[in-house]
Amino acid sequence: MPITAPSRRSVLVRLAAAACGLLLSGAVLAADNPQVSIKTSMGEIVVELDQEKAPKTVANFMAYVKSGFYKGTIFHRVIDGFMIQAGGMNEKFEGRKTRKPVQNESNNGLSNQPYTISMARENHPDTATSQFFINVADNSGIDYPNVNGSGYTVFGKVVKGQEVVDKIKAVVVDDVRGMENVPVTPIFIKSATQLKGDKLVKYAPQPEASQQ
Repeated sequence: MPITAPSRRSVLVRLAAAACGLLLSGAVLAADNPQVSIKTSMGEIVVELDQEKAPKTVANFMAYVKSGFYKGTIFHRVIDGFMIQAGGMNEKFEGRKTRKPVQNESNNGLSNQPYTISMARENHPDTATSQFFINVADNSGIDYPNVNGSGYTVFGKVVKGQEVVDKIKAVVVDDVRGMENVPVTPIFIKSATQLKGDKLVKYAPQPEASQQ
């Protein structure tokens, strides 16, 4: 039986409703990823964490966030054209007691692209604790498996405050107490808190850059 005009309209309405449902379900899935507000002395940065692709890393990072660990720490290493690093020490370069290292999850398809957040670590892949960095350039050279068969774990991205990241990467740095690329004027993390409800940043998700 041919579809009459009214029936065609009904079909279009149903298709439109189905499409809206898919869009809403996608928004819900995106909202399931935790967002963290990192308030710094130079402004606020909001990161959204990918707990599907980096579940252990996200759980580790959120444990530090919820404990208030990052309050009073600084961005202690800034290299324009590479990354900005934080989360390990205060302005006196004193470290803090950390949790056990988290298993490396760099083989998750995420790439160290601009404005992604990754875990800092030592030479061994499974040595990341509290320190993290935000990429300010295409750093795919440190993706899996480019660093001795491993890589640096990407676990989220900046969804608000990219201009703050840009301000931080441009600060004047110097060598301090044997450490290189230290901001001359300390950049503090005032707080790191999880956003919920109407505080969540709404944005249009972009396709993830994946390794080739």
